[in-house]
Amino acid sequence: MTPYARRGVHGQTVEALARRILGGDIPEGATLDLVALQSELDVSLTALRESLKVLAAKGMVDARQKRGTFVRSRADWNLLDADVLRWQFEGGSTTETDRALLHNLAEVRAIIEPAAVRLAAERRTDADLAALDGALEAMGEEGTGAAHAVEADLAFHRALLAATHNELLERMEMVIESGLAHRDRIVHSSPHSEDPVPAHRAVLDAVRAHDPRAAEAAMRALLDQAGRDLDRIGGPDDTEGSRTQ
Repeated sequence: MTPYARRGVHGQTVEALARRILGGDIPEGATLDLVALQSELDVSLTALRESLKVLAAKGMVDARQKRGTFVRSRADWNLLDADVLRWQFEGGSTTETDRALLHNLAEVRAIIEPAAVRLAAERRTDADLAALDGALEAMGEEGTGAAHAVEADLAFHRALLAATHNELLERMEMVIESGLAHRDRIVHSSPHSEDPVPAHRAVLDAVRAHDPRAAEAAMRALLDQAGRDLDRIGGPDDTEGSRTQ
């Protein structure tokens, strides 16, 4: 999915407003001064209104007669929307809200991925194994940098969901991916990183062997280690984490 910021003035306006709301600069319940925002963002009123329609569709803002356009309660926001998740994590720092979301993500993964990998072990095809092998090989490449490691990790987990051949489970990558990428970037920045390849290889070996029970056990072990890593995260400059899981 192309980030809104790459979609011209309209997209940049959407992202600017979203990040202000998610960061608390425009708090829940606040009524938006459209004239002031139009001037501040240097956009037309039409572009501003079109951008607000995008945020309204994601549950972040609403408009009422006599009240105007206002920020809705966080409970109304579509936090499972891929854009909302990405905006939450692209602020350049790890806030308490970010850490809470990362822990929530860990719980979601603990529910979804062990069950998904059982299906992957039962249903995987040669093409699925090739995708997983490729991601694992990329994960083990040396000297490629954090961005490469993050993408390899995402590719592995994306391929696992695809190997379930369950259309709804495959869509869960949209929920997991943004938060997982943010977590990976933080953890991978640690100089005390562990090698992520063995834990992922154990999962792949069980999937290759058509062994659902072993695949689930391997995934739970991988997620347990990921949880321990997350507990050590204190922010982007944290030095006690380990590499991507």
